[in-house]
Amino acid sequence: MPTPKEILQQYWGYTEFRPLQEDIIQSVLSGKDTLALLPTGGGKSICYQIPSLLQEGICLVISPLIALMKDQVQELKKRNILAEAIYSGMRIQDIDRILDNCIHGNIKFLYVSPERLVTQLARQRIAQMNVNLIAVDEAHCISQWGYDFRPPYLTITDLKEIHPKVPFLALTATATHEVIEDIQDKLDFQHGAIFQDSFERKNLAYVVLKEENKQKNLLNILKKVAGTGIIYTRNRKSTKEVAQLLQRLGIVADYYHAGLSPDDRSAKQDAWMNNQTRVMVCTNAFGMGINKPDVRTVIHIDLPDSLEAYFQEAGRAGRDGKKAFAILLYSEVDKTRLETNYENSFPSLTTIRQTYRALGSYLQLAVGGGIGKSYDFDIGAFISNFQLEILKTYNSLKILEQGGWLSMSESIFIPATIRFIVNREHLYDYQLRNKKLDRVIKKCLQAYQGVFNYPVRMVPSQLASFSGLSIDQLQLAINKLQQDRIIDFRPQKDKPQITFLKERVSADNLTIDLALLKFRKERYYKNIQSAIQYAEKNRCRSKQLLQYFGESDATICGQCDVCTGRNKADIDEESYERYKEKIKQLLKKENLTTAEIKEAFSPKRQEQVVTTLSYLLDEGFIELVEEEKLAWV
Repeated sequence: MPTPKEILQQYWGYTEFRPLQEDIIQSVLSGKDTLALLPTGGGKSICYQIPSLLQEGICLVISPLIALMKDQVQELKKRNILAEAIYSGMRIQDIDRILDNCIHGNIKFLYVSPERLVTQLARQRIAQMNVNLIAVDEAHCISQWGYDFRPPYLTITDLKEIHPKVPFLALTATATHEVIEDIQDKLDFQHGAIFQDSFERKNLAYVVLKEENKQKNLLNILKKVAGTGIIYTRNRKSTKEVAQLLQRLGIVADYYHAGLSPDDRSAKQDAWMNNQTRVMVCTNAFGMGINKPDVRTVIHIDLPDSLEAYFQEAGRAGRDGKKAFAILLYSEVDKTRLETNYENSFPSLTTIRQTYRALGSYLQLAVGGGIGKSYDFDIGAFISNFQLEILKTYNSLKILEQGGWLSMSESIFIPATIRFIVNREHLYDYQLRNKKLDRVIKKCLQAYQGVFNYPVRMVPSQLASFSGLSIDQLQLAINKLQQDRIIDFRPQKDKPQITFLKERVSADNLTIDLALLKFRKERYYKNIQSAIQYAEKNRCRSKQLLQYFGESDATICGQCDVCTGRNKADIDEESYERYKEKIKQLLKKENLTTAEIKEAFSPKRQEQVVTTLSYLLDEGFIELVEEEKLAWV
């Protein structure tokens, strides 16, 4: 039997593991439920892929990110590892076929979106699979303490009843102490192991620049820092505006958001990955699962509404270990916007019910129907059709999602497929009677193997060229074959999906857990205040982030804007640390005033001592107590 390192080298070409990877793999192989907290780019997927490859059976991977699932499947197939994914928007026949292959075939990895787990079909088939590991990616989504809670994740623990002896591996890059505890509780870890790498990124300098005219400052930043960059903006419109501004200033830039066609998104991403585009201006739809190690700059034009989101996006810089920058352009407008969004993020129960009623009408879904079904959903058309308010409607849908009524997913590209639904003898008779369609049928049979057995991916433009027809002529032929029930043709689609997790009820009977909604509102407010504090408080940026994620012993980084500002204030790092240690010893004995502390140093050092006290206050090492005295915290 090969070792984990041999599998690593065989399939990935690496000779050594990254920190904690091997320990996590050994924990999983020993049968323990395991929680792995690794920073963005820390190689989380290796931690479940290798132990599964070392064992008989299949690994079940639960992930909420459809684009990431598809990328992972594609990467595994490139390495000759059989993998499949099932998610919202797929045809039931395709899901059925994939699940059967996972039971009877040699599939090693099945990626499943969490809302698929609630279906009876998936559960029945999973029970028949030889599962060797259950991996829960983005595990923070199971926690109501987290910034991205998704109710379908709460059903994952039901898999323990189906496969009680199979270990769970929960993975996340961002989790506070409360979330870590909640993950273990919700996944019913009995004697679980936790592996947590420090979230510290020693090569990444965090910078906050307080700027009113942010766009003008972008050119200055990009001139100073060479190499590839990502610029995150608040909405789709501004991605294009900022990209065009940079282009006018001579920087090779492009824009990216979820509303683009799959071909456009793929082309833009490939150009950036291959360094043909230097800077990608994007919404948070860009970056997840993209492994580009040499990103030198990640710039946020707008402050995200949580430090978890900011930390994950900023962490896409400098994965190669070389110096990189995570820059936030911040102004008072950001604070006002976040606080305004807070007020708009929690609409009234009346508004939520109004949105739910309109949704049922829009999808022409009868009361009592819809459970487990997915529908193409264009939120822009929906809002326009019913003349709804954009923010209130979107947030009502999010509350319905958090309440477990439905789930929403990003745009999903599902290619066109074709399958012959008659036998060969019937088809031959049909060809004799329809000479005009004979050529198209023959070319289909030549181009697509297995077309009698299952739906085969079809590219209409290629088949048209192969058949010597125009696209319009081919479409007419396909329509005729479909009408005569010779083929089952499904056109490609690329629409966001909405899936009903419960049967539709009348809007008046819609129930929302108001206590939970209040809890989520309080958490959201706390998240945005933490984000604002990060931008406004004059403390080491790295230390603030690390302490937020529970690393209480984090030290100052020496390279963020706050630390370099201190270094410029006539006090070097060595002197600062020396003064800090002596002040600590003094204040551990008793609380003292600034004047009393100064007296413990020679007169020529006292100015630097006062500067040091200022930074110690900013960084939270000391605090002001009664009678103007200072105390060590």
